[in-house]
Amino acid sequence: MYPSPPRGKSGWGDEAQVSAVPRSQRNDNFIDKSFTVMADLILKVLPTNQRAKEAFAYYRDGMSAQADGEYAEALDNYAEALKLEDDPNDRAFILYNMALVYASNGEHEKALEQYGEALDLNSKMPQALNNMAVIHHHLGCIAEEKGETDEADRRFDLAADFWTKAIRLAPNNYIEAQNWLKTSGRGSVDVYF
Repeated sequence: MYPSPPRGKSGWGDEAQVSAVPRSQRNDNFIDKSFTVMADLILKVLPTNQRAKEAFAYYRDGMSAQADGEYAEALDNYAEALKLEDDPNDRAFILYNMALVYASNGEHEKALEQYGEALDLNSKMPQALNNMAVIHHHLGCIAEEKGETDEADRRFDLAADFWTKAIRLAPNNYIEAQNWLKTSGRGSVDVYF
């Protein structure tokens, strides 16, 4: 299973010039180097085919680029990993991380699409459901500020639906969402138990 990336910078303006050296060989901070060494060791001992190893290498480089705020490079690496990866669960994590990049860049519809595709492959990803809810809530707030009541209500209802599903999968998480569901009247009692 692919791990989630560490939190990085936001915005597209942070990209550095990409060198021809693979990211796994040019990381200059301790955490990236440690992660790379561990990932390389895992790849060497896991009984897996070369295609899966290459997919993981692209995924690892995508995570590293994402952590550095180099989102275009991260998306390129994730796209290559997606071409090579056959395992549905691993594909779901690649799509999830692509969605994180799109959301960080304010490309909400692309992020929602990627989260949806990830959930199609792995319906047990409360973090994807939560992130979809956060996007819909954000878009609902924007619509509300513009006086677009119907659109705001639609987005808030979608947020409530996604948060309800996330909470059912991870009942001890998303406390703020649980509070919002209660105070907004958009949640049902069975969500909290």
